[in-house]
Amino acid sequence: MLRIAVPNKGSLSGPAAEMLHEAGYQQRRESKELRIVDPVNEVEFFYLRPRDIAIYVASGQLDIGLTGRDLLIDSGAEAEEILALGFARSTFHYAAKPGMISGLADLAGKTVATSYEGIVAAHLAEHGIDASVVHLDGAVETAIQLGVAQVIADVVETGTSLRNAGLEVAGEPIMRSEAVVIRRTGADADDLKVQQFLRRLQGVLVARTYVMMDYDCRVEQLEKAVALTPGLESPTVSPLHNEGWVAVRAMVPAKEAQRIMDDLYDIGARAILTTAIHACRL
Repeated sequence: MLRIAVPNKGSLSGPAAEMLHEAGYQQRRESKELRIVDPVNEVEFFYLRPRDIAIYVASGQLDIGLTGRDLLIDSGAEAEEILALGFARSTFHYAAKPGMISGLADLAGKTVATSYEGIVAAHLAEHGIDASVVHLDGAVETAIQLGVAQVIADVVETGTSLRNAGLEVAGEPIMRSEAVVIRRTGADADDLKVQQFLRRLQGVLVARTYVMMDYDCRVEQLEKAVALTPGLESPTVSPLHNEGWVAVRAMVPAKEAQRIMDDLYDIGARAILTTAIHACRL
């Protein structure tokens, strides 16, 4: 069986379980379950702390895992990202009192407090900055106020927490993170079970990104219509009973669907419909 690590709690847990369910995999019914077997799909799921998943996958005891890119990098484990999943996005920044830090060079000689010591240490080393890193769990904004550090490095979403602590973002982002699928570095990239698993998740990602659009248009407007809805390879075009009309079907990006519908209507297309895509293979 394919052995897969899944986050057991936190912001990664719910969306990961939802995506796996959409991909056709059985998921646990109670949060207390630490392991379940999906015999139909020949998969065994292990529900682990998100921070530990990269370590387990790197050990070779589990084949692949779902975790955050930030947690993967912070762990320093011998594991690699093989698919980005598009949820649990976050951005890491340095922050300090206003005017203290204008760029990376200003971090030299400073102490940086963070819950992600591995990420910050690697970033500083990459840019040749000699600074100390202090590991703290939980909210790190108070580290400056209490004199533990002059700078913090943390996830920044709206920046409200930083402003409330009298701090501001300094410099460019350290990194951008999201949920990812990982495997042990050097593992067989052609493993058929892993490839099937990835295809299923990619199908979910595409299904969430596209909608199916159907509409009728006159033959003389078909080329203009097809230019608006090229589909993936090309749209499906079928003749209608009424001579001079055709029915067209194509996948279109969900974010652009309303604009495309307006443009189709303007060139004379009618009966324009969109439907959700629940699963696909490309």
